[in-house]
Amino acid sequence: MFNAVAPRMREVSTTALKTLAAALTVSLAAAALPAQAANLNIANGDEPGTLDPQKSSGNWETRITRELFATLVAIDSKAELVPGLASHWEISDDGLTYTFHLRDAKWSDGKPITADDAVFALRREISPATAAYNANLYFTIKNAKEIVAGKAKPETLGVEAVDQHTLKIHLTQPTPSMLQALSMPESAPLPRHYIEAQQGNWVKAGKLVVSGPFQLTRWIPQSDIELSKNPQFYAADSVKLDTAHFYPINDAQAALNRFRTGELGISYTGVPATQFPTVKKNFPDELKVAPLLGEYYYVLNLSKGQPTADKRVREALNLAVRRGIIANRILGQGQTPSYWYLPKAMEGNAGGEMPFAHQPMAERLKKAKQLLADAGYGPEHPLHLEIAYNTLEDHRRIAVAISAMWKQIGVTTTLTNSEAAVHFNTLKNGNFEVGRYGGIATVNDPQDFLKNFVTGYEGNYSRYHNARYDKLVDAIGRELDPQKRARLLTEAQQLLLDDYALLPIYDYVSINLVSDKVKGWHTNPLDVHPLRYLSVAQ
Repeated sequence: MFNAVAPRMREVSTTALKTLAAALTVSLAAAALPAQAANLNIANGDEPGTLDPQKSSGNWETRITRELFATLVAIDSKAELVPGLASHWEISDDGLTYTFHLRDAKWSDGKPITADDAVFALRREISPATAAYNANLYFTIKNAKEIVAGKAKPETLGVEAVDQHTLKIHLTQPTPSMLQALSMPESAPLPRHYIEAQQGNWVKAGKLVVSGPFQLTRWIPQSDIELSKNPQFYAADSVKLDTAHFYPINDAQAALNRFRTGELGISYTGVPATQFPTVKKNFPDELKVAPLLGEYYYVLNLSKGQPTADKRVREALNLAVRRGIIANRILGQGQTPSYWYLPKAMEGNAGGEMPFAHQPMAERLKKAKQLLADAGYGPEHPLHLEIAYNTLEDHRRIAVAISAMWKQIGVTTTLTNSEAAVHFNTLKNGNFEVGRYGGIATVNDPQDFLKNFVTGYEGNYSRYHNARYDKLVDAIGRELDPQKRARLLTEAQQLLLDDYALLPIYDYVSINLVSDKVKGWHTNPLDVHPLRYLSVAQ
């Protein structure tokens, strides 16, 4: 309880008054100063080849496009699905119709975001002219496959704008992963009025019309990409960062050095394997290691005339690789040696592994040499292969190790590195023999991985073709019973492994550095960390 007491007057010295006046002056001056802008500097791995959300494929690209374009269904800081541009939705009892109700939201130029923008974007995603990397995620939308095959026009896609704020999507079959697919940046509504007015290259810094929490204010290739807060974003009041800078640093040592000095708040470039024990000791709280839905493997070119078109050669190369040495000694950061394709952390309970997984190394090497001899290779006619990889020190160390392992069976190699955009374009065009690849899932569903070996798929860099495999992947997409689906998944994966369609090396873990000043960042198996949930302590 407080008692009301009349204040008693007392004398105040001249010195005290001066001190009080000075303090008041400082306080008023501080109050007049603008609040310090909240900025976050991020090592983002590689230079984006594009920021068109429907043409990007690398996580160093989608990490940015996710901030620029809001999706119907959003992903929160723990990779859980939450309402996005759609405030709510309904799914019909038969699972074939999705109805989304869009909130009142605006593009960064002030124009309203409508259901027509969502229809435009989904038609563009499926259009053959776009050649979208993840178009297959939407193949169960009515007429999608026919459109991709050129047998129907994009206007026939099973999407309709009922009114300005209502979107319906019609499917050909129930699709459990559809909401996940609609949380991907490539499915985000696009500003049709802006894109059509540009008549070509529409991703322009300072001009790009966006819907997400951030705008693209600067893009200096090979230097940095600056994003600034979008005041028109539907939840702008909850966004605590003013700006974010993405730096294309693919040298893990360089990223680590800049993180140590405080220049970077987050590094998605990883940690050099040789520095991992030191970093773990000195930055125990800042080092974030967690299971990831990703697989590190080598793509083998199966095109006619290539040495690896011969299954015997592919088997020999797989037999000779000591995955445990790579994962545990060369890297030693928690990776799991892999004799499979689908990451063990992925949902679906898929089984299967390579036939030699538990065979002694001496027996494996003996068989590998015999297989190469049967294929026509030996001292008089040695097999020489080029290993292509994108620039990163750990990629180089792995390539050097595999080169030494293959030398034991008489295979010589040339190592070729290039920056990411060039490297993956080389794989896409089939101008390689053996190529390093890292598959990171966009949705927690095995089909996101299995599609990469379906005949004719854009991302089937190996040119693998197996009609039985194609049918299995199609059946997996239709099967809702978990146990039946697991059996189909196992059969499909085992078929890939028995064909030695790839050379798996290890299951990824996410290895990130996050300053203790960055708040709201959480590990999750998708390694997705939207900026709208982050803040920086001053």
